[in-house]
Amino acid sequence: EVQVVESGGGLVQPGGSLRLSCTASDFTMKFYATSWFRQAPGKEREKVACISMSDGKTAYADSVKGRFTVSGDGVKNMVYLEMNNLNSEDTAKYTCATGAWECSGTYYPYYGQGTQVSVSS
Repeated sequence: EVQVVESGGGLVQPGGSLRLSCTASDFTMKFYATSWFRQAPGKEREKVACISMSDGKTAYADSVKGRFTVSGDGVKNMVYLEMNNLNSEDTAKYTCATGAWECSGTYYPYYGQGTQVSVSS
């Protein structure tokens, strides 16, 4: 059974940084696209970043461009989301999803449970 696990969330002050990590057991993420989604209470889920490790392509939501960086390590089977200059609008539960054929795809067979990111002074 494939399990996707995120880590790295927490409470950070405005302007601060966090790095989220995602790994999947019994599944090789480097052959597929992996995305980070986020959802805040009362808001729709937003796809914030995606990486396709097979070709190195990345994609970002406009709301995070220039502040977030998605990267992957095929050897460690990890995907990361580096988040800088965080603000209150970034407060949400961040979920990693993997297994899509490409970043433009919408179907991800595997999702993690998510990790909470809270930005507050």
